[in-house]
Amino acid sequence: MLSSSYNQALVVCSVIVAILASYTALNMASRVSSTSGRSALLWLIGGSFAMGFGIWSMHFIGMLAFQLPITLGYDVPLTLVSLLIAVVSSALALYLVCKDTLPWARLVSGGVLMGLGIACMHYTGMEAMLMTPRIIYVPWIFVLSIVIAILASVAALWLAFRLRQEVKRATYSRMGAALVMGCAIIGMHYTGMAASKFPLNSFCSAANSGIDTKWLAVLVIIVSLSVFAIALIVSMLDVRTDRLANSLDQANNELIKLALHDNLTRLPNRILLNDRLDQAIRRAERKNGEFAVLFLDLDGFKAINDMHGHHVGDLLLKEVSQRLMQVTREEDTAARLGGDEFVLLMEPGSPENSAVLAQRLIEMIEEPYHVSSLPLHISTSIGIAIYPHDGKTEHELMVNADAAMYHAKKQGRNGYRFFEPNMNTDVRLQMQLQQDLRQAIHRDELELYYQPKMVAPDGPVTGLEALLRWQSPTHGFLTPDRFLSLAESSGLIVPIGNWVINEACRQMKVWFDQGHGDWSVAVNLSAVQLEHTSLVDVVRTALEEHELAPSHLVLEITESTAMRDAEASLKVLNQLSALGVSISIDDFGTGYSSLLYLKRLPANELKIDRGFITELAQGNDDEAIIQAIIALGKTLDMKIVAEGVETSEQQALLTRLGCDALQGYLLGRPGPAGGLLKEAVPPEKAPEPTPVFQ
Repeated sequence: MLSSSYNQALVVCSVIVAILASYTALNMASRVSSTSGRSALLWLIGGSFAMGFGIWSMHFIGMLAFQLPITLGYDVPLTLVSLLIAVVSSALALYLVCKDTLPWARLVSGGVLMGLGIACMHYTGMEAMLMTPRIIYVPWIFVLSIVIAILASVAALWLAFRLRQEVKRATYSRMGAALVMGCAIIGMHYTGMAASKFPLNSFCSAANSGIDTKWLAVLVIIVSLSVFAIALIVSMLDVRTDRLANSLDQANNELIKLALHDNLTRLPNRILLNDRLDQAIRRAERKNGEFAVLFLDLDGFKAINDMHGHHVGDLLLKEVSQRLMQVTREEDTAARLGGDEFVLLMEPGSPENSAVLAQRLIEMIEEPYHVSSLPLHISTSIGIAIYPHDGKTEHELMVNADAAMYHAKKQGRNGYRFFEPNMNTDVRLQMQLQQDLRQAIHRDELELYYQPKMVAPDGPVTGLEALLRWQSPTHGFLTPDRFLSLAESSGLIVPIGNWVINEACRQMKVWFDQGHGDWSVAVNLSAVQLEHTSLVDVVRTALEEHELAPSHLVLEITESTAMRDAEASLKVLNQLSALGVSISIDDFGTGYSSLLYLKRLPANELKIDRGFITELAQGNDDEAIIQAIIALGKTLDMKIVAEGVETSEQQALLTRLGCDALQGYLLGRPGPAGGLLKEAVPPEKAPEPTPVFQ
């Protein structure tokens, strides 16, 4: 037999190519399994070629490394047939591992077919040498090479299936698996070569007409490495593209979720609720069914917000939302409209079932809460509208459920009401009132009435309080209790409040020019105004426009308003005080103020709430409270004003207790500026104190 040897450099190249081919095969398997449709077919075709060419090139480089003492060559058609066998075997492997499952029966049968294919590729490549006489194979080594090929194929299929998914540290896992697979393929090849024996008189028929082995080795190495590089680069780019697409999909889904859900509670918002209502209406129309809309408004939430701050209020809303989710079924929708308003869409929902759900909601929501270590208690009022009896559109159902909720509140809260047609009268009236109020400023329908403050006990006049009135052509003469809450909830209080400040300054300038230089005009501020960023500029502009000294303007804020956001209020009030404007704390004694903040407020006047004055009698509890308030005010160097003085007994007692000024119907009723004496006499020249308003 002819003695044989190996080119060590080409042997090393064959090992490297085997490992790279194995890594490419594993990577191709993951790409085929992660795609579908036409993309999966393209990856299967491309992957089969890259993987098959890699395995074939490893075998062929190993054969080129084999040397005999005769000139060798390879027949081109048989060499191409061996490459085709490698590609077909690779296609079979990729097809098997891209399935959702790979049971042992399929794994073993696939491994046998792939192993036989690789063995067939190897021995077809050997036949391409066209040896005469033919190559002799040692039977047991020949069989061993086929067994190794089958075992290597089974191992390759199993590893490719296990590592096909893109998981954490998949690259390192594939590197290790490629090393194992490469060594198995190398073992099969060189075992097959060891089985080959060449007689002493052998010669290679393809040596002259075949491919030159010297250049073939270089060509195969370069082409195989290029194929691996292209396959891996395309795969990496595709992976990054997929990751980018997944990231964009996730970002898009998150944006959609944010657009359709409330940021605080993560419940559906008004947009998503309207969509669900529209779908519910369509389903009910098709099935001739009905569903219920429950409109919930929390009772007592504003007081908790004012007392403990918005942070506690937000946490409480989250707790309420969680309780709502516990009650709702999978087919229901619980949404937050904003503030402390929630809506529950119940489908299907009969009046009986919705009443049971409403009662359950009431009982669940009124159970005690523990937020930030604070024990809190709230309740809810619920209005119920049933489709199609109480409305056939989204708007009608929402408006009618809201109207029913409003009536539940009027009946004492912590209950539910079904919608009734007569309820819409109040709702429409409120809506019309809001529309008319929006035009009241431009139509010159607002007017200020003024009530005097007297130096105790009975004069002279020391100032006047501006009180808003609305002379509406539609609704008649309205006092603030009829429209002020509507103005605050709609945001109209800001432009109306700005008009009041400007008009009061204008009128005060008129009185100043008439000789009343020691008068001041007081204007009430709402919590919404105090929180508005333009308040300081509005006051400054009004004073400058009417050339009025700041000392003639008093801004009255209630105790609760000042404490709603104490730090923010302190900042704004300090800015107003810096202008020279006086600050008065109105309705003192009825709020939840902290003496620490009260001491820090730049206030120079305390107004005792009329609630303490109404039943004031010598020696009762109200007298003791008023004495304490006066003592506190004097300690803080504040002027003390008592409002609501209606009897001479109250007048005398308040004067004796130390009040600086009095205000009430006994001394003067509110009236328009034109109700003042036609010729106002400066107080110091007045012969005797006379009530300004009768």
